[in-house]
Amino acid sequence: MNHESSLVNQLTGRLIAGELRPGARLSEAALAKEFDVSRNTLREAFRVLGEQGLVNHIPHRGVSVASPNTSDVIDIYRVRRHIECSVLENAPNNHPGAEQMRRAVETAHSAAAADDWLQVGTLNMSFHNAVVSLSDSSRLMRSFGNVLAELRLAFLKVEVLDFLHAPFVERNQEVLDAYLNESPREAAAKLGAYLGDSERQVLGAYARAGQD
Repeated sequence: MNHESSLVNQLTGRLIAGELRPGARLSEAALAKEFDVSRNTLREAFRVLGEQGLVNHIPHRGVSVASPNTSDVIDIYRVRRHIECSVLENAPNNHPGAEQMRRAVETAHSAAAADDWLQVGTLNMSFHNAVVSLSDSSRLMRSFGNVLAELRLAFLKVEVLDFLHAPFVERNQEVLDAYLNESPREAAAKLGAYLGDSERQVLGAYARAGQD
């Protein structure tokens, strides 16, 4: 993996973890020093992230983290339904990725009990990333990582993380239980209903916050 690809992956990982906020300006000098890369390498990474919709290039003002709007949220969930539900419905039984799903759910329960909602959000991302890992497709995983990063930015823009994440700790558990104990098809059906509810919740939060 070259420096540019590694840097793109690291910055995307920070977005998924909620470490970079929507609209935050990214300092070229500070990041180049932190990651020990040239400014040219960093600019190329920014170019890739810009093509992925994760950062915005503003003339004469530099680069800032993207801030998803309502249309972006609708499209993110459209893509999630196509990818996640399809992968889960066609997943083999007893895939090793189920263990990653289980760990994410168990740790999310503990984080929720401690009112660490930022961590709950990160674990939610881990759960859905594990769902897509059932596809055994590295290309699909790379594409979905971008979707998760955009989704995390949408969540952070709302700023009411407990409201967003609290109901879905148990919903993740239900999806996992259906996959392990019923069938991939039943699990996919539960996930489809879950994603519809989640989308409505995020859009409702956008509306209440006066977001576009």
